[in-house]
Amino acid sequence: MTAPNRPSTLDDTGPPESAAERRYAELAAASAAPLWRHYGNLFSPEPKSRAVPYLWRYAQLRPHAVHFSESLSLEDAERRVLMLVNPGLQDPPATLNSLFAGLQIIMPGESAQAHRHTANAFRFIIEGSGASTTVDGEPVPMRPGDLLLTPGWRWHDHTHNGDGPMIWLDGLDYPLVNALEAGFFEQYGERLQRHTRPAGSSTEQFIHGRLNPVWRGDRGHHSPVGNYPWTETERALAAIADDAEGSAFDGIALEYTNPWNGGPVMPTISCRVQRLRSGFSGRPHQHTANVIFHVVRGEGTTEVDGVRMDWADKDVFAVPAWSAYRHLNPSRSDAVLFAYSDEPVFRTLGLYRSRAGDD
Repeated sequence: MTAPNRPSTLDDTGPPESAAERRYAELAAASAAPLWRHYGNLFSPEPKSRAVPYLWRYAQLRPHAVHFSESLSLEDAERRVLMLVNPGLQDPPATLNSLFAGLQIIMPGESAQAHRHTANAFRFIIEGSGASTTVDGEPVPMRPGDLLLTPGWRWHDHTHNGDGPMIWLDGLDYPLVNALEAGFFEQYGERLQRHTRPAGSSTEQFIHGRLNPVWRGDRGHHSPVGNYPWTETERALAAIADDAEGSAFDGIALEYTNPWNGGPVMPTISCRVQRLRSGFSGRPHQHTANVIFHVVRGEGTTEVDGVRMDWADKDVFAVPAWSAYRHLNPSRSDAVLFAYSDEPVFRTLGLYRSRAGDD
């Protein structure tokens, strides 16, 4: 067997060009490379994502979700999820560089096998009633507009005892976790977990603003809230006076927070809800975080690097990192968006940067 790091035997007596190329070839064979040939690619003046701005129309995808839920058994498709794959991130599939979005459907009488993974996840409920997810033994009910958290490495399963399809937006950070080669996955020993805590107890304990239960010792990096109910979210939005200035970029924007520290709900994902008043014309801006938006209600337009995306109820659209974008609501009614981003990652690493654009 030839030693992989044997001394060079190249002959440098030929023409200078061919001798240099032979030298570069030997570097490549030794799994090394000259920095000066790659410098421009490694240190670009500004970030440029492989992902592109993209809009997924709910009205177009919903019939497909229903079709496969009726034509595929749970044995054929345990998790019926339509992945929202960005055209620039086909392999491996992702919605944005570090974030994933998918539309999951479960039908009456069905359940989804309990499992856990290191990727953080949440569910934003789009439509349906009578279903719940169980997280580490606590049943958490699902209602449209609710935000349910499944932090990394928590057991979770789903059960639907209501009528009609139950559909929600799945958000995960698995592209980031897999890029870091830190992903683990495990199936639960039984199909469903036993209920060991009262239904919705984590939400009820933390729903009262800044009044938190002092006996809870699990003050980790994840929010302990199982469900941020839409009834509370809508009440918070409605409490903002109509003449409140809000954000010049995002309108009346509120962040779901971890009650222990006031920070994001998960260390890798920030979740927000924003109301764009009728006639809203946002200032353009850009930042290093990736953002995925879901239209809770209403219609409007988001311009991203010159790409116009006209969205309507329940649509999903993606804004890649460092893309200049602005929201517009020319309609006669307010629009409400749910948004999640990887901003906490950038802030923790000291890599978050933003810039306001010209109107």
